[in-house]
Amino acid sequence: MKPSARQSDKGILKAEAGLQKFSLMRYEPAEDLAPFIEHYWTVRWDLRGQAPHRQTILSYPNVNISFERENGGTFAGVYGIPEETYTRHLEGEGAVLGIKFRAGGFYPFWKRPVSGLSGQILSLPAVFGEGGAQWERQMFAMGGEEQMVRLTEQFLRERAPEMDGNLELIGQIVRDVADHRDMTKVEDIVTRFGVNKRTLQRLFSRYVGVSPKWIIQRRRLQEAAELMEKGSSLNWPKLAQDLGFYDQAHFIKTFKAMIGKSPEEYVREAGIL
Repeated sequence: MKPSARQSDKGILKAEAGLQKFSLMRYEPAEDLAPFIEHYWTVRWDLRGQAPHRQTILSYPNVNISFERENGGTFAGVYGIPEETYTRHLEGEGAVLGIKFRAGGFYPFWKRPVSGLSGQILSLPAVFGEGGAQWERQMFAMGGEEQMVRLTEQFLRERAPEMDGNLELIGQIVRDVADHRDMTKVEDIVTRFGVNKRTLQRLFSRYVGVSPKWIIQRRRLQEAAELMEKGSSLNWPKLAQDLGFYDQAHFIKTFKAMIGKSPEEYVREAGIL
């Protein structure tokens, strides 16, 4: 497998401390599946004799499928986009192989509004029927990650996903929101792409599973957490302004509602203050 060229830890809260407890690697998908899959990822940990670790993720708009081995047990499932943060408890010894779909990229396999998956964790048979159950059995019988990826790509190709113009548009919107701080409102997307606001909302509900407003807010909070952890932006009024919040109070309220802590509490726990 070819390692992914993009190895960002954005969205992994307090990543530096977490990566002392587990290893994370990302790998490129095959070229024909790249329009739908962002990357494969693997996580391994061995905490035997140590305290369990709680890792919180501030996810972006991606559906994931994961195959998990932990302390002798197995689980495979489809993870819809978490509406808030997602916390994974790691203990003992374990490993996970995951498939991270691009924003909108799971729709061609699901063929139903992805909003129905948001906040949900479903078994493979619940999503793919008996084919999903067989895929799960075969995956856990495999000896290594490369074999698992080859089987995964065979399974997904058999579902004959089709690329369409809506997927291309959604992908460009999500990339632009991630890359441009000046896109702070849904109206900015409407203006940049010339798409009716209601049409945009319907497209995101069907293909992505969350709203355009959610995408903008999540990008801002991910960037805020990343900057704070680096210790490069602890001036709350300036950070709020840079990220397009109305004012400092709005930023603090939004951050606390999502993360569960004020920015000051967050950086103190991260050992920055």
